[in-house]
Amino acid sequence: MEYKELLEKARKELPEAITSKERFELPKVLGHIQGNRTIVSNFVQIAKTLGRDPEHLLKYVLKETATPGKLIGQRLILGSKVSATLINQKIRQYANTYVLCPDCGKPDTQLIKEKGISMLKCTACGAKHPVRLI
Repeated sequence: MEYKELLEKARKELPEAITSKERFELPKVLGHIQGNRTIVSNFVQIAKTLGRDPEHLLKYVLKETATPGKLIGQRLILGSKVSATLINQKIRQYANTYVLCPDCGKPDTQLIKEKGISMLKCTACGAKHPVRLI
């Protein structure tokens, strides 16, 4: 067998988890509407999955949905009815801005301050990008 044939054979035998580029899965919002309020029961878990402080994610979601709210234990309680679709969309936008590296697309990042500027530093490729404050 030639080198290219051997290479193709090896690639076909690799597990799918290794070849798939998408190893980062955003968790979906679990919650319900109670009266005039929306309760997201897995909010702190989502923040941990993103590797961010729940307060930072909270600030972003409240600002983007233009809704008052607070964190009580593991749950986010929003002061109005907000659809799970909208909350999921805002969390995806947050991940794209404050979690995923713009260069390599990996979620292995940290939010750091450098000379008073908030930066997204990728621990996978070493890239640094400025991010706006919330």
